[in-house]
Amino acid sequence: MTQGRNSGRGTSGRGRGPLVAEKRNVGGATRKPAKKATKTRTPRKAKRGWSLFGRRKAKRAAPRKRGLIGWLLMPFQIVLRVVWAVSWRMGVVGGIFLAGAVAYHYSKLPEYQALLDGRHQGSVTLLDRDGKTFAWRGDQFGGVVTADTVSPHLKNAIVATEDKRFYRHFGISPRGIASAVRINLSEGRGPLSGHGGSTITQQTAKLMCLGVQYDPTVWESEAAYESDCRQSSLWRKAKEAIFAMAMEAKYTKNEVLSIYMNRAYMGGGAHGVEAASQRYFGKSANQVNPPEAAMLAGLLTAPSTLAPTNNIERSRNRAATVLRLMEEQGYLSEQERQMAAANPAELSEAAAARAGGYFADWIMDTVPSFLGDQTTEDVVIRTTLDQRLQQAAEDAVTFVFENKVREGSKAQAAVVVMSADGAVRAMVGGRKVRASGVFNRATQAKRQTGSAFKPFVYAAALELGYSPYDRVLDAEYCIDIPGSGPWCPQNYTRKHYGEITLARALRDSLNIPAVKVSEAVGRDKVRLVAGEFGIDSDLADGPSLALGASESTLLEMTGAYAGILNGGSSVTPYGVDALTLVGDSEPLMGASGGMGERVIRPVAAQELIWMMEKVISEGTGRRAQIPGWQAAGKSGTTSAAKDAWFIGFTADYVAGVWMGYDDNTPLTGVTGGGLPAEIWRETMVRVHKGLEPQPLPMKAPEPIAVPEPQPQPQRRNGGGGLGREIERTLNGVLQDIFGN
Repeated sequence: MTQGRNSGRGTSGRGRGPLVAEKRNVGGATRKPAKKATKTRTPRKAKRGWSLFGRRKAKRAAPRKRGLIGWLLMPFQIVLRVVWAVSWRMGVVGGIFLAGAVAYHYSKLPEYQALLDGRHQGSVTLLDRDGKTFAWRGDQFGGVVTADTVSPHLKNAIVATEDKRFYRHFGISPRGIASAVRINLSEGRGPLSGHGGSTITQQTAKLMCLGVQYDPTVWESEAAYESDCRQSSLWRKAKEAIFAMAMEAKYTKNEVLSIYMNRAYMGGGAHGVEAASQRYFGKSANQVNPPEAAMLAGLLTAPSTLAPTNNIERSRNRAATVLRLMEEQGYLSEQERQMAAANPAELSEAAAARAGGYFADWIMDTVPSFLGDQTTEDVVIRTTLDQRLQQAAEDAVTFVFENKVREGSKAQAAVVVMSADGAVRAMVGGRKVRASGVFNRATQAKRQTGSAFKPFVYAAALELGYSPYDRVLDAEYCIDIPGSGPWCPQNYTRKHYGEITLARALRDSLNIPAVKVSEAVGRDKVRLVAGEFGIDSDLADGPSLALGASESTLLEMTGAYAGILNGGSSVTPYGVDALTLVGDSEPLMGASGGMGERVIRPVAAQELIWMMEKVISEGTGRRAQIPGWQAAGKSGTTSAAKDAWFIGFTADYVAGVWMGYDDNTPLTGVTGGGLPAEIWRETMVRVHKGLEPQPLPMKAPEPIAVPEPQPQPQRRNGGGGLGREIERTLNGVLQDIFGN
């Protein structure tokens, strides 16, 4: 059988035919084979391919004839094709270049932990005598925080304020840039002026100065370096965008945010959110609540201007805006936002002190610069400051100027409070009591001391053996000064009081007796005693030395009086107890001052205190009396009333007050026993609040023995007399002793 041989062939000629037998020619007649059917093929669709120059198409049919519109549009079609061909090729080249630039910066980026502290200088933290922080200086860094360890409120506030699409973009935000350009143009600025549309990643890139490290051999100053880092040119923005994309490729979103939170400047010398939180709120950044978080996030826009230590209300207004953004973006409910707005952030006590004021400035001036304002280390300085006493001095100055000084007066005042060993407990350098970084009249102003210098004249006499009961004649007196002629001192009252004791001469601040005593004991001796007590200024050579013609600072004078209180030993005023580098257990520096060598005998100091107590209880310093307390002191008023002083002490503290004009304008109706004495009293009343009254370490002098058979001048311990003025009758001596 032949069936199946050609089975499967179809009519198309490609397969086998039907399964039927072939027809045979009956009778042997030969039959012509049937004509093979012509194969008809469907034309295949032209294959398409790609080449470097575009899409390759199969052979096209003959182009249709163009009409008029076609011919008119043809140039535009050609231009579009050329632009497209050029654009996508440039895009490919630009993409390759961009990828290379990103890869280059990616390879240069360190591990993110190395980028968390971006300061060029160290910090100085100032502690009071109780170990509490009261001031900061330098670049503060509170420690490393991460996006996972800070308060969620702070993290959300930063994202809501600075970059709401932070977790969705790749380092740059085209929508943000377009929005910023639109806002800038609508406000009449250039497209890159004002709002920048920068993402948090771009801002972090700027904080890192695009990876360029500060080199003092290249840059004139850190300010010049930072100014260059903050440029906002188009080229700079492009480099910033590339660097930001490299950061996005290298680090996670939370790592980028962590770098930003640690490096951003937050005002008040604080770098990073931890330092700012400690600086303003006295707590860690992981503990801040919504209003505090909003205030911190608000600082990122303008840290110096919006710092709450500069203007708390302005900071709160900005925080309210941040809270609204947090609500709009779903980080806070309406109720939470309203509660936060109703309870705005409050500054800590240390932040309210405005970085320590005059006292902190003085401390920074006393420590070596490489451990102070130019330190590259983190330094902690424990000081002698007593914040309760500081507040007392500030309140006293404010009270007197508000209630007893005429309105519009430009007069200034300064106050220093210290212990008998020279440890400074409080300092006010001007009537603007909380100022910082300004002229400090307590330490920088050298002014004539006037009668406040007289205790050192009598200290020299007592050291030489004179008694407070020794007598001196208060009468018209002149000294011939070579080259100048006669010099005739006058008492403030323009009166003379005859024979008086030294005690009365100091009590009533009489000038003529002071000059006579100085001349009797010797000016060199007076200068020596004053200098050893700590008055380091150049002291006058002439007889006017006794009347305070020399200049000194309030700090020096107060320290010299502390030497009288402590029994006659010299004192170096100091404010530093210990200076330690962060991480070290042992101090690098100890106390910077204290008591030194003895200047006068203890008994001389005790008798001088007894004389100075009479100044307050009976003499020119009555307005300085402290109810329930023994106090000793001395007023001082210079010629033409350009300076007025009152310095004194109790058994516990020494305080000095100066008052005057910065331009040496004479005070009107003010003497040392007036307003300065009142400031002193107001200060000391507040300083001694809650303390148990203690007696002064003074000793009343023994009465001078009655000589027989005729009165003779008395000396003690080999001391010298005062000349003819002391050689008076016994009746005069006894009358003055028992009458005063």
